[in-house]
Amino acid sequence: MPRPRRRIAHTTAAFIMGYKPSPRPTFDGPTPIRAKDAVRHTWGDEDAGFVQDWIYVSSDRIHAIVFGLPPGEAFRHSDSFRTVFAADELMYVLQGTFVLANPETGEVVRAEPGESIFFGRDTWHHGFSYGDDDLRVLEFFAPPPSMGTSGAYAQTRPYLAESVYGGAETRSFQVLRSGDATWRLDSGVLVGLLASTEHLTVGTLRVLPGRRSFDESHGGDEFVYVTWGTLRVVADDVDATLRRGDGFYVPAGTTHSYAAGGAEIAEAIFGVAPDYR
Repeated sequence: MPRPRRRIAHTTAAFIMGYKPSPRPTFDGPTPIRAKDAVRHTWGDEDAGFVQDWIYVSSDRIHAIVFGLPPGEAFRHSDSFRTVFAADELMYVLQGTFVLANPETGEVVRAEPGESIFFGRDTWHHGFSYGDDDLRVLEFFAPPPSMGTSGAYAQTRPYLAESVYGGAETRSFQVLRSGDATWRLDSGVLVGLLASTEHLTVGTLRVLPGRRSFDESHGGDEFVYVTWGTLRVVADDVDATLRRGDGFYVPAGTTHSYAAGGAEIAEAIFGVAPDYR
């Protein structure tokens, strides 16, 4: 079977008032994506701040990236780079301390490694690296930018001229910890569902040594990212062993399974969009 090819598509509108769309790597079939192969991109400008992105996949169903900030740095927004989108987003902290603020309402939340923050469309957000380590956050975003939900959509929203960071009377963020998950064992391994909407389902996998999940498939595209140990993924004729920081893209309808690839527990986080069933 030929190796699936990665395609990196750029939108035809190269700039919208200074905004440059990010690369959109897509794949023809089930594909392992090593950490070193994620597509690098720098988001932002002098006013919004600069964020380093590692883009793993941006299909017509799901968008998954890791973004990073040095200690003490932040992203906000500018006229060209507005942080309000037409998508559901889940941000999972891999490293560092992440503080997320809604500058429209004043809401501020904090998440540590292993914790997530979920929010829905039309939510303004600013992010801050508030630890001693570099911040690394895995982000799932659906509907994806290819559907016009990111920078192009943000330009249609009224500009937020003033930001507030306290006194919120409403809540737009959900901070999710392992105890908030809905746990399942019906796939043969431990699955903890963190968030599930009409657009996006995100959860964790925990696979014991010597164990393998049952075969499964979903109505949406899936991206899985290894957070601990070694994970073996089999999807159609593709058999890959992944390590921490590696990912795997599974197209909608593709039968696949997971197994621990070594003598220790394997852990991962996955996103499926739009349909988990």
